[in-house]
Amino acid sequence: MHNNGKIKILTALIAVYISWGSTYLAIRIALQELPPLFMMGIRFFLVGVALYIFLWLRGAPIPNGIQWRNATIIGVFLFLGGSAGVAYAEQWVPSGLAALVIATTPLWTVLFSGIWSEWPTRSEWAGLVLGLVGIVMLNFEGDLQASPIGAVALLIAAASWAFGSAWSRHLVLPKGQMTGALQMIMGGAIVLLVSFITGEQFVVIPTWRSLSAVIYLAVFGSLVGFTAYMHLLTRVRPALATSYAYVNPVIAVTLGVWLASEKISLIGIIAMLVIVAGVVLVAGIRQRV
Repeated sequence: MHNNGKIKILTALIAVYISWGSTYLAIRIALQELPPLFMMGIRFFLVGVALYIFLWLRGAPIPNGIQWRNATIIGVFLFLGGSAGVAYAEQWVPSGLAALVIATTPLWTVLFSGIWSEWPTRSEWAGLVLGLVGIVMLNFEGDLQASPIGAVALLIAAASWAFGSAWSRHLVLPKGQMTGALQMIMGGAIVLLVSFITGEQFVVIPTWRSLSAVIYLAVFGSLVGFTAYMHLLTRVRPALATSYAYVNPVIAVTLGVWLASEKISLIGIIAMLVIVAGVVLVAGIRQRV
């Protein structure tokens, strides 16, 4: 791959690492006044519509029915099962700990990719096993033991996002950023529908603090982060595309302790270091990028 392509991949990785690492705290702030499903659904739906209109005005081809259908399917896994599941869990689980549990995503992704005969390399397996050791250590973390509902929701979210990511590589979808636009539109709409069906309600009038958190999530989490992630999915191996899950915990834990007075135990810190170490192997020099 030429240098320009490598620079684009590196830029996309950095964008995903930073933007998604900070969204966990933003979600926690927004949840103080907004219901989780509505907050996540409206965020993705509006950004998706705006991105779709922007791409359409720039002359992007109009997606056909099959592409809309496939984008809807993947949107359910990514946004209803994945992102909305994280927001639901953060009602009970600290943002930094949520990011640590979501670090299982590369493990799930590589396993699901095996369905389409994309098995990991030796270095990827070594990194994934190291990451799994860190996840097992989290079983001793007090906050997870105290909130089994949150822990289960996070594990389901990681598996759902991973399956959707792996499957999306084998479905007919639009080229470029249009894929992300369609997935956010349909995924966001379905999350909003579930919010309505489950009877979510506003308990207080949202203030600028929670609204600004949603705006941050929309711009950096959805527009910047997700479009960069879509770029990676089509150009690098699944394990590298989802390596953000190993880096995000460091950013999320740091921001949670610094800005939200969250606490993490010594076991949690050690687990984080073990998990992050796995990214060195998962994103090794022999990656086919």
